[in-house]
Amino acid sequence: MVNPYVEWFEGLRAEYGEQLKQMPLPDGLPEHLRDLMAKGDEEAILFMLKLAWQLGAQVGYSAGQQQSGAGQPSRKVSSVQA
Repeated sequence: MVNPYVEWFEGLRAEYGEQLKQMPLPDGLPEHLRDLMAKGDEEAILFMLKLAWQLGAQVGYSAGQQQSGAGQPSRKVSSVQA
């Protein structure tokens, strides 16, 4: 049985891999990740992934709200007459 996440991830890597190779990471992060992997600290790595996933989801949701106009104040038309 094929893991749908693996297919999705590999598709993203094929589409954006070269572009993201050029993206710098904060100083020390790659080294820290290598140290965590060498220690086998799966809990810390999963925490990093969950945090990145959550932040990405929040940014995506916010962008979607702005594109749909939901982030703009609504103009209510009053039905009260004098």
